[in-house]
Amino acid sequence: MNKYQRQTILPQVGINGQQKLAEARVLIVGAGGLGCALLPYLAAAGIGNLGIVDGDQVEESNLHRQILYTPKNIGEHKVEAAKTFLKAQQPELHCTAYTEYLSGENALDLFKEYDIIIDATDRIEVRYLINDAAVLTNKPVVYGSIHRFEGQVSVFNYENGPTYRCLFPKAVEVPSCEEAGVLGTSVGLIGMLQAAEVLKIILETGNVLSGELLIYNTLTATQDRFKFKKNENIQITQESFNAAHKNNYSPKVSFSIDLLVNGILVDVRTKEEQPRIANASVLEIPLQELNRKVQDFESSKDYYFFCQSGARALQAVRLLKEHKHINAKALTEGAAQLQKLITTASV
Repeated sequence: MNKYQRQTILPQVGINGQQKLAEARVLIVGAGGLGCALLPYLAAAGIGNLGIVDGDQVEESNLHRQILYTPKNIGEHKVEAAKTFLKAQQPELHCTAYTEYLSGENALDLFKEYDIIIDATDRIEVRYLINDAAVLTNKPVVYGSIHRFEGQVSVFNYENGPTYRCLFPKAVEVPSCEEAGVLGTSVGLIGMLQAAEVLKIILETGNVLSGELLIYNTLTATQDRFKFKKNENIQITQESFNAAHKNNYSPKVSFSIDLLVNGILVDVRTKEEQPRIANASVLEIPLQELNRKVQDFESSKDYYFFCQSGARALQAVRLLKEHKHINAKALTEGAAQLQKLITTASV
């Protein structure tokens, strides 16, 4: 117990609290900036069981804010690189790396294995998936999000409290970090606030941010807190979960040169977004125009959608699936990475 002496002397922790931390099981959805910020502190605090789920691989553009990774990790699965870091820090930690994306197919089974879920993602559709799976499995969700210099933190579904859908009934698309930009310090701060909420929940101490949204602006060093109530009219059932998430399950695929030869890539960004990709196998159809052009897609062909971050690509895939077009997938890579890959393949 020498390792934890400085925290066990706190009356809110003590030996009993340290035992609670050792027995806790926490699942982190997303091993990007927020995940990298909170994971080492949860492990160092003595949480005994951590799960990390993310299908992404380390890219060079991640390194300025995803501090668990080094240039040597580029191309590796983020969750595997994160696990290696955490095990070196905390050898007794039981850490499970899931090299897959959270989906309607796996969310419920994964959530059942853990006590607390951490939303460390940057995709709107995944936030609703996390919320609905957490409600069905009765798990609290520690939420964090970043937009440029501003971050948000809250705790949903805590002791039957308000959920993400109570605060955000409808999805509103916002630019991702890739599109809007972000400083690593902003991500680090919000991730640390999420970690603090996790510890309070496990230790049953302090005021958990249930029914409250904390908004912190790192540029002005100001913060606000807003209260929100549970909407009793929102009901999540297995049927609604299946309709919203299982039937729309759209796994991503990675780019290969074969896709240019045998498939069609569809850019759903606006015409103003850069970089533009000039290739005969790339169609440009902004997402807002896709609905009226869906009849132009041929069922005999394979279509691969992309944007900047992947959020709009997944929306496009779901739209085509609603029209019974089964040969539609979203690409893992964003436009900037695709441009490099296509240029290299053409040389």
